[in-house]
Amino acid sequence: MKDLQLDFNGSEMEWEDLGGGLSRQIMGYDKRIMMVKVKFEKGGVGALHSHPHSQVTYCASGRFEFTIEGEKKIVSSGDGLYIPPDAEHGAVCLEAGVVVDVFSPHREDFLNL
Repeated sequence: MKDLQLDFNGSEMEWEDLGGGLSRQIMGYDKRIMMVKVKFEKGGVGALHSHPHSQVTYCASGRFEFTIEGEKKIVSSGDGLYIPPDAEHGAVCLEAGVVVDVFSPHREDFLNL
């Protein structure tokens, strides 16, 4: 397994097509933390899910409706939010955009091991 990725040059990082109008770009990580950009087309859905990681999300562009533990919140460019470990959450993209997710510890399930 790769333990460390230090390269943050987004123009050289690969985008992974997740389907449904979503793409993911892993920007950097070690075992303790991971930063990921997620690009959404309008109407794209990040399905409700949970994971044991702490997560903070920054909205770099666009507009999203997040649901966290049943509570809905509209997030626009410049906004951020915290998602506790094991909290059920998801998002619907209202205006095409990009969010930056940071996880602690890193998401092994995002890596091609």
